[in-house]
Amino acid sequence: MAILNSSGKSSSSRNDPWLELETGAKSWDEFSPRDREDIVRFYAPKIRILALRLKAKLPQSVELGELISAGSLGLLDALGKFNPELGIKFDTYSENRIKGAMLDELRRMDWFSRGLRQKVKVLEDAQRQIEHETGRPATPEQLQDHTGMSEKEIQQGLEALNNQVCLSLDSFHENLVGRKNMTDDEPFQSTAFQEIVDKVANLIEELTPREKLVISLYYGEELNMKETAEVMDITEGRVSQLHSQALKKLKKTFRARYESE
Repeated sequence: MAILNSSGKSSSSRNDPWLELETGAKSWDEFSPRDREDIVRFYAPKIRILALRLKAKLPQSVELGELISAGSLGLLDALGKFNPELGIKFDTYSENRIKGAMLDELRRMDWFSRGLRQKVKVLEDAQRQIEHETGRPATPEQLQDHTGMSEKEIQQGLEALNNQVCLSLDSFHENLVGRKNMTDDEPFQSTAFQEIVDKVANLIEELTPREKLVISLYYGEELNMKETAEVMDITEGRVSQLHSQALKKLKKTFRARYESE
């Protein structure tokens, strides 16, 4: 009887090499070159799915192929290091390694140009000053007046800033997954990290209903900005504003409440 793996491919035999890997019957080093090729081909669709999800959060200048190439290295790393005795499913372990490799590649590429990085810094400073003066989040129009940038430059800068924040949260998520998979040999680190997660979860509950919904849809359901806007029946610009607003609140409240502990 055929079964489907997480990538949607079917398998028909209990002797399939990927099943032997997942159950621990064989380690990666014990497979023949042909079996290794079959295993990589079996899990390859997962790489493309994860690359497409990440690409939706990035500028068009980032090539999908670059993400897939990095993800392929992440898969090979997962195949070589997977240990089923730790009680971790290979799907979970490999996904963490694949996404981590893609994020590492983005950092290496330094896809922020120097000019764009400077615009982002100016916008961050302007946002803080305007919020301090008015008590409300800065609007694009206020940012234009404050910085002298054009409407297009403001839009590009805000998108870049948002992408930067998304990648930071993705990195946090990869770290979270890795911490969840810690062994009993690391109880202190695992407990300490879980305390941080619990604190952030409590702070999220203090957000407004719309802010919580944006965070839930974007990071929980992994919808992109356009999809989130459609679900909430608001503009993408409003989604971006709510998203940035929520992250600022979380960061500010966390620092005020917990950094002195």
